[in-house]
Amino acid sequence: MANHEARRTSSQEQQGRSVKTVAQNKKATHDYFIEETFEAGMVLTGTEIKSIRLGRANLKDSYARVEHGEVFLHNLHISPYEAGNRFNHEPLRTRKLLLNKSEIRKLIGASRESGYALVPLRMYLRGGFCKIEIALARGKKNYDKRESIAKRDASREIERAFRDRQRA
Repeated sequence: MANHEARRTSSQEQQGRSVKTVAQNKKATHDYFIEETFEAGMVLTGTEIKSIRLGRANLKDSYARVEHGEVFLHNLHISPYEAGNRFNHEPLRTRKLLLNKSEIRKLIGASRESGYALVPLRMYLRGGFCKIEIALARGKKNYDKRESIAKRDASREIERAFRDRQRA
């Protein structure tokens, strides 16, 4: 019995592993309505993961695409590793994402619909592995963007008013 309890606690510890966010795409939530998110692994070289651990990655202008039944990430910029040698990686190369077949099928069906895009939201390290959170997203129009900005400003004003009222 005690052995079983020990196993349970160790699996709970694995679930609560520390997560370090390396890069975020803050503009994605401004430009898109997020429909569904997926967690994917990435196929990386040694110098790429070392550079990511130093926080030298940029998700700006990157996007994912389904090609031949596999998902690839384009325009992800990972700076070359400073201590790397002549076999250092190319900063903007296309990287393969690792997803389950059922998730890939779901993405294939949804990405064929017009107006949907696969957008990376954030890149993080968990348990020694680099993960990326991609979202199935629908593009916002300019009036939608203005509306979301107005809602955010209104909620800030409400919070500010509550804070000032509690202080007085």
